Amino acid sequence: MKFSLTFLPQSSALALCLISAIFFSACNRGRGRVLEIAYVSGVQANLRDHVAAVYEKAGVVKNGERVEVLDHDRRFVKVRTATGVTGWVEQRYLVGQDVFDQIQKLTADNRNDPVQAQGTTRNDTNLHVEPGRDTEHLYQISAGEKLSLLKRGTAEKPGAVATPSRSATPGSNPQNNDKKQPVPVIEDWWLVRDSHDRVGWVLGRMIDLDIPLDVAQYAEGQRIVAFFVLNQVQDAGKKVAQYLTVVTEPKDGLPFDFNQIRVFTWNVKRHRYETAYRERMEGVLPVTVAQENFDKEGLLPVFSIRVKDDNGNVTERKYKLNTPIVRRAYRPGEEPVRNVSRKAVSKKAVSRKAKRKL
Repeated sequence: MKFSLTFLPQSSALALCLISAIFFSACNRGRGRVLEIAYVSGVQANLRDHVAAVYEKAGVVKNGERVEVLDHDRRFVKVRTATGVTGWVEQRYLVGQDVFDQIQKLTADNRNDPVQAQGTTRNDTNLHVEPGRDTEHLYQISAGEKLSLLKRGTAEKPGAVATPSRSATPGSNPQNNDKKQPVPVIEDWWLVRDSHDRVGWVLGRMIDLDIPLDVAQYAEGQRIVAFFVLNQVQDAGKKVAQYLTVVTEPKDGLPFDFNQIRVFTWNVKRHRYETAYRERMEGVLPVTVAQENFDKEGLLPVFSIRVKDDNGNVTERKYKLNTPIVRRAYRPGEEPVRNVSRKAVSKKAVSRKAKRKL
């Protein structure tokens, strides 16, 4: 039997080559196919050339950097940076696109929130998407960075409980007090804006307020939650700020943001701060400060606070400072009913009796 070789037509051969090229090209692209997008949540992490105890350093990725995920291997992830460098990095240094999107949303939603205080970080800390130590975070803030404080929140401290007091209340059975269950430890958190205009939650104890020492020394053992410059006065050729401070008890987890306000004005004769006004209430942030024209009194600084009543309803109060006097600034229809003095009531009663006798 004889065999003969048959050759494909030129057009068919060309088509076969083209199909082969596409096939092999697709295979090569599959090796570098992007599975997902991730972001570096650690301060800095090394890229390995392969997953092993001994490896070569392929590159470095830094906090907030966007990377493409190419492969997974248990606790390691193969990534490609924006500059095209590829390598393996530990999964714990990465977060997903969803965490990045949550930080972006927090930043957009709170872009115009009034700043309640300026502060500085005590240590390196994380910028979380929600209050809580176990919540996701992306960016890390260095110690000493300046922050703008926007809102207060609370969260339970993981794995921590407070032991209830054993002291018996009147009429209670001491044996029942021993059966009380421990309660969770609640921590204060702050929604902050960092120096890069990124917004997120930071543990409250990681922040020191940048309030002037001349005012901070009058805290009287309480915690200053927020502070505001109301205006400035002239003293010996220099301008001195006058402050509103918002104060609370020195502990976390309270059901209100503050329970006292104090206004400090500058005595130009004695060259010192003095308490011009203080008031106690259960208040919630934010506090706002502005300027308003009051006819004969002229342009004065005003501040508004939000007060919570026993039923949880929140109402707003406005105050004005006409140095050194602080008074409520009532809106139309808000003025309180003035009490008639006892002397005036007595005179009216005598008058009515006299009329009846006539």
